[in-house]
Amino acid sequence: MLKTIITCVAWSGSLLIPSLPWANTADFAEVVEQAKLGTVGILAQSAQPDGKAFSVRGSGIYLGDGYILTARHATKRQGAGTTADTPHVSVIASTLEEAPAALVGVNHFLDVALYRISQEKVPHGLAARTFSQTEALPGERVFTVGYPLGWGPAISYGHVGNPNTFLQTVQSRLLQVDLSACSGNSGGGLFNAQGEIVGLVHAIIQTETVREERRCSRFAFAVPGPLVNKIVTALKQGQAFHFSKLGLQLSSVKFENRWHMTVAQATGPARRAGFKKGDVLLSIDGQPVNSASQLKTYVIEHTRPLQTVSIRILRQHKKKVLRVIMGKVLSHALE
Repeated sequence: MLKTIITCVAWSGSLLIPSLPWANTADFAEVVEQAKLGTVGILAQSAQPDGKAFSVRGSGIYLGDGYILTARHATKRQGAGTTADTPHVSVIASTLEEAPAALVGVNHFLDVALYRISQEKVPHGLAARTFSQTEALPGERVFTVGYPLGWGPAISYGHVGNPNTFLQTVQSRLLQVDLSACSGNSGGGLFNAQGEIVGLVHAIIQTETVREERRCSRFAFAVPGPLVNKIVTALKQGQAFHFSKLGLQLSSVKFENRWHMTVAQATGPARRAGFKKGDVLLSIDGQPVNSASQLKTYVIEHTRPLQTVSIRILRQHKKKVLRVIMGKVLSHALE
């Protein structure tokens, strides 16, 4: 029997590359080539009877100046029921040059890890990638480069689907994309037609069978590039990155033929601001609140700790504005 599951795609195959009009020009071919040169494989070490053997367990992006960006879960160590961030990894470039990289920092909140190769050991030919300054839009053509099932670098093309998807594996919204991704693509870049980073590959939906442990799917998820860029900037500066905390637990109620978000419980900043159970949320800083995910996205992407936000509510048929001083969530920038 098959069952559908959501999995982070850390573990280390080929990908089918569809023929698309945008992929047939010389200029775009060069864009893809540069993205390939800016992608590395994250190596895993496994003990073998005849010595040490290495395999690729994830993907990474070269950001220049020795920095390697990847997904945290693609590098963490597991054992005895615990997990730990790996202080050192080895990466392999498309030229098959291998280099050691030291941990700069991680962010559990967004599943981001940043490593750095010492300048004298950076593989020749690595092409630094940069982040897009704009958000990926629904229908936008994108591609990814990575090491699916330990093989690569492989390239896959597709489109952005829903850019506001939520999974339990990460706290932020995710970009849902319709391209082929396999175990091992995790930590690779999602690139736009200009070769800029618009996302960091995080998870796939796959079908699970009893016998086969490695699978592929055309349903992948990526952490939005602008969010990842904020984390990277903080980690490079050796700083902890804090997300805002509102302190509201919401439930849905229906009245007047419409569903509304109401307060189920208020803690921390929300409780201090005067929220009560049953308050109906109407807007935050003038932006309508139509769902819990919409509110969560606004808090994560548009507010900072200690910032004051205005939330309009309906309480006992009367509208009221409550001002909240945002708290903070420590995201383990350095460990």
